[in-house]
Amino acid sequence: MSIALIRYLSEWGKRPSDMYKEPGPVVTISREMGCPGKQVSSTLIEELNKRYRLKNELAWRWLAKEEILHIASAKLGLPKENIDYVFEAKRKGIMQEILESMSTKYYKSDKHIQNTVKSIIRSEASKGHVVILGRGGVAITRDIPRSIHIHLEAPFEWRVLRVEEMYHFEPREAELYVREIDRKREEIRVYFGGKDTDYTRFDITFNAMTLSVHEIVDIIIHAMEVRNLIV
Repeated sequence: MSIALIRYLSEWGKRPSDMYKEPGPVVTISREMGCPGKQVSSTLIEELNKRYRLKNELAWRWLAKEEILHIASAKLGLPKENIDYVFEAKRKGIMQEILESMSTKYYKSDKHIQNTVKSIIRSEASKGHVVILGRGGVAITRDIPRSIHIHLEAPFEWRVLRVEEMYHFEPREAELYVREIDRKREEIRVYFGGKDTDYTRFDITFNAMTLSVHEIVDIIIHAMEVRNLIV
């Protein structure tokens, strides 16, 4: 056995066990239209950091759409507005793909843009202490062991009333809006996770009509403690 190999094996045994960092922890939150997804996400982050006095790299944060677009724009060399459509689960038509590929040297295929966005969300989630609201988060991070996936739902009529209040819609207008946004959010999960897969299943589903934001957050934190997701 060579001296170099002996030295390598000797040094390997001395390496710290934490050289490999397990991905996560990450929390994804999905919601039906009219449920308080933003309030639950922001309150969860605030409570985690306050209760456990987490700061700097251990502090929990929200992975916002704007941050994803900023990173994707730099990686792809494209304006943010040319990437934003993937969050609507839209795809370019064949003719649009052909025309763009012929008309610009900055052309990026629909699949390439989608995969780039997925890789960014996955990479940021792997760093840990991240809360992802929507964005197909459950489909992209479902296989990370140190993760928990939350879904907020409520009766349709209750959600319609909330949308009426929030946006000052007429009842029929609010009903159509709720149905449309629900459909789009489901499409995004399928868009990033694939059709007929188990990667869009959740760990805990809450009824936002009967539980307050703080009650939901308390239960999520307890579940995170049980799952050893809080450092």
